[in-house]
Amino acid sequence: MAAVPDPSPELLQRAAAVRRAAMDLGQRSDAERRHALEAMAEALAADAEAILAANAADLQAAADEGLAPALVARLKLDAAKLSGAIEGVRQVAALPDPLGRRQLHTELDSGLVLERMSVPLGVLGVIFEARPDAVMQIASLAIRSGNGALLKGGREASRSCAAILNALKRGLEGTAVDPSCLELLTSRQESLALLKLDGLVDLIIPRGSNALVRFIQDNTRIPVLGHADGICHLYVDAAADLPQALRIAIDSKTQYPAACNAIETLLLHRSIAPAFLREAIAAFAAAGVELRGDAEACALGVPHPAAEEDWSTEYSDLILSVKVVDDLEAALAHIGRYGSRHTDAICTTDEQAAERFLAAVDSAGVYLNCSTRFADGFRYGFGAEVGISTQTLPPRGPVGLEGLVTYRYRLRGEGHIAADYASGERRFTHRALPL
Repeated sequence: MAAVPDPSPELLQRAAAVRRAAMDLGQRSDAERRHALEAMAEALAADAEAILAANAADLQAAADEGLAPALVARLKLDAAKLSGAIEGVRQVAALPDPLGRRQLHTELDSGLVLERMSVPLGVLGVIFEARPDAVMQIASLAIRSGNGALLKGGREASRSCAAILNALKRGLEGTAVDPSCLELLTSRQESLALLKLDGLVDLIIPRGSNALVRFIQDNTRIPVLGHADGICHLYVDAAADLPQALRIAIDSKTQYPAACNAIETLLLHRSIAPAFLREAIAAFAAAGVELRGDAEACALGVPHPAAEEDWSTEYSDLILSVKVVDDLEAALAHIGRYGSRHTDAICTTDEQAAERFLAAVDSAGVYLNCSTRFADGFRYGFGAEVGISTQTLPPRGPVGLEGLVTYRYRLRGEGHIAADYASGERRFTHRALPL
């Protein structure tokens, strides 16, 4: 990728305007921010035809350019997907207010009271490839949590993103929320220069390829929230219900193979591998999945041999690597070596094995007897998500409203000074008060 340029005076002005609007947004009431989202949803619904037409134009341009199938799948925005995204905006509006929550309330001494209150982060810089629906998700979460947002979609989604943001900003007109709190960046130079807007942008959220995320992480001083890889595993244990495990495996791979929470590797306990693959090979073939196996899996009928790099590859496509392992501990070792700490699952009826897996796998999501495709903010009840974080520090996993706020300590006194406590004249009480 290109070197990171300095922000232009025009970009600095636009970013400063977003920050001013965000400061005002953070002071808006719960009802005002809720009403703003409802107005945004109405505007999106009213502009649905224009948005879908813009997306059709983007899809045609993508076809002409030979865009990768995984990106085309993310780019496509049909009527059902748009309707679901609009409903997601309404769901975010209905969520409890994340701001102004008192997380700590302590009397340090008589008349000296400490509070910790949830407050907005400030301004989010979000860079994403394809995924025009991300504009709706991010904008709704940003405004509900009191944050401004600088949004940069991929060139392949430029028409869709512009149509969506026009609707969102039009919806905000006449509400208590300044439309200037949302801004769309349109050029590659602007997206690169965004990385140097420290002081104006408080958090960068990349959603895209491994190369994009790693480049951003390596070229900014602004905190970055996201994940570079989505290498998810499903382990089918010796005690698995095999028909159930096959349904879960098929769903985890094929329900939306371009998603970061689709499995890329299937691990099979040696004792059940023959019986499982006897049914699975045909089922995956019927679903259009290419299976690549280790030597033992190939001996059991998996048609293509896996190379070493397959275990660390995020296909984002209908390709699945298959490995036969000795036992649960071997599966855990494989996940520990090749996993990306995104989402990993086990199929088993053995409670002890299940608890061992759930405790030992250090991923943002660890599942038992269910599809990895549930790793999603909407499915978690967050209304939407700005992305998925695989870092150890919070927020982790699908990031919704709770991941877009920070906190501030407030201390109220009556002329208290530290010297009185240093001299022993006064003593702290540190008495917990009701939240």
